[in-house]
Amino acid sequence: MEIERKFLVNAALWEQAEKPVPVRIQQAYLSDADACTVRVRTKGSKGFLTVKGKSVGISRSEYEYEIPIAEANLMIDEFCPKVLSKDRYEIAIGAHVWEVDVFHGKLAPLVVAEIELTHEDELFEYPEWIDREVSDDVSYYNSKLIQQL
Repeated sequence: MEIERKFLVNAALWEQAEKPVPVRIQQAYLSDADACTVRVRTKGSKGFLTVKGKSVGISRSEYEYEIPIAEANLMIDEFCPKVLSKDRYEIAIGAHVWEVDVFHGKLAPLVVAEIELTHEDELFEYPEWIDREVSDDVSYYNSKLIQQL
């Protein structure tokens, strides 16, 4: 079960923040249906296949499998006319790790931060560069953002 909150990032504060080296992510969707999405992704030198169920609040089922990166690249090339590209920064704040995605191409200068929780009402620390929450706005799901490409 994935329990995730999503936030827009204040660009000016993010620029000033100390950041680790990001990992480049390329991802695309093999299927984007209401009941579930099937995503193929390369993250650095690894490939992944992920199936996500329909969201209920900020929770949804998720199954993720590492696959050979060569196969991930072949699936993207063969089956996916649109590919989303972003740099991901993983930043530990308190007891959690924030994943901050800086989008490239037509989605730039969008910057979105996500935090995974163990339960929906779990407390966590907000970094200063967080702007506003968009957890309930489906237009910020990657499966919807890719449609803008």
